[in-house]
Amino acid sequence: MNPKDIIKLLVTVLVLVLAVVLVNRISNSQQSAESEIVRQSIKDAAINCYAVEGAYPDDLQYLRDNYMLAYNEDRYFVTYNSFSSNHIPDIYVTERGAK
Repeated sequence: MNPKDIIKLLVTVLVLVLAVVLVNRISNSQQSAESEIVRQSIKDAAINCYAVEGAYPDDLQYLRDNYMLAYNEDRYFVTYNSFSSNHIPDIYVTERGAK
């Protein structure tokens, strides 16, 4: 193998590695954005409940039953901590199987 072939091979390998890294970053960014959409939807439903009823709901089931909250429960794990009816709850969304 001459030096030009080695350089071509190294450039090709470098381009492939960069492509894999870029695709991985884009995928992680998309997953993060989707989790944020779920979190924001839950927060919006809780705020709507507070505006209508004057209190934040105690749990997610109340939002599902009365405020049409829906998300893929098989894909996302949601932690909803309501510690007072007049404080917005802490909402954490994690994609199941995420790293």
